[in-house]
Amino acid sequence: MSKPFPRLGRRRALQTAAAGAVALGLLLCWLLPLGEEPPSGTITFSTGTRAGVYQKYGDLLRKEFRKDMPDLKVKLLTSAGSQENVERVATGKADFTIAAADAVETYQQNHGRGADQLRGVARLYDDYVQLVVPADSDIRSVADLKGKRVSIGPVNSGVRLIADRVLKAAGLDPGKDIQPRAEGIDTGPRLLGHGLDAFFWSGGLPTDGLKQLAERSAFRFVPIPPSLVSRLHVDGSATRYYRATNMPASAYPSVQNNTTVPTMAVSNLLITREDMDPELTEWLTRTVLKSRDGIGRHVHSAQLVDVRTAIYTDPVPLHDGARRYYRSVKP
Repeated sequence: MSKPFPRLGRRRALQTAAAGAVALGLLLCWLLPLGEEPPSGTITFSTGTRAGVYQKYGDLLRKEFRKDMPDLKVKLLTSAGSQENVERVATGKADFTIAAADAVETYQQNHGRGADQLRGVARLYDDYVQLVVPADSDIRSVADLKGKRVSIGPVNSGVRLIADRVLKAAGLDPGKDIQPRAEGIDTGPRLLGHGLDAFFWSGGLPTDGLKQLAERSAFRFVPIPPSLVSRLHVDGSATRYYRATNMPASAYPSVQNNTTVPTMAVSNLLITREDMDPELTEWLTRTVLKSRDGIGRHVHSAQLVDVRTAIYTDPVPLHDGARRYYRSVKP
């Protein structure tokens, strides 16, 4: 029979507690800049559509910013998605945002106002393209969308940018060969089978809007095969950010029946402008990285944020404040 563990005396217990407090203090010194007052003021953060990952992630980040920078007010703006987000930051309508890399490069290639001022804070996680149809639909491929009522996302959304390109790669003209609709993830799911034959969505896995749809209605995903992604790459430019992959079976278990779905993914970036205060940007970068696990319990995609890959913010260079943070934690 094993012997019971000896009971710690009061003095020993106090010593142990004190040692733990010191260790915690050292950890906090690593997480937060020593001797600096947290930034204050007001910033605007552009998120995305309701029921989308950008909106939920932005709301959770605001709560984390409040913990580290209690005197910093963060105003959240909903948006159509990546294209509008990039334009807002570039033109000063917002200070920080999340946007897909292809939308950032497209804005640069179109010589959008302020494009040269865009700077990266962190590479976050990948968006997965999700083409959704009713379970009993006769649509089995992207080409089968011809003549159908298809939501290609709101104007100025990242979804619209991707859907147009995917349709063209499949030989379809988005303006002529389908009946285009502009629904977002907040409205598209409830219209599926009731005015919509299919809808495109590009977002982190899983997305709340689709999880909720799975609870009340049967649907399935239409595959986007590697051959179609290869045709996208022929165009060059921003399509180089698309990579062929599989949606894991665990994304929507009740829908996927333990099978993966061929699709494509694109990385998301947290971006700002060159003129953003370096100290503020450093603090914000630190909070984004250290809050990964806490936010990841609510937004699964956030679990993929990693300091080793966060520095790769191509096609925009790192902001000086973000670079300062990454250098401070470099082993």
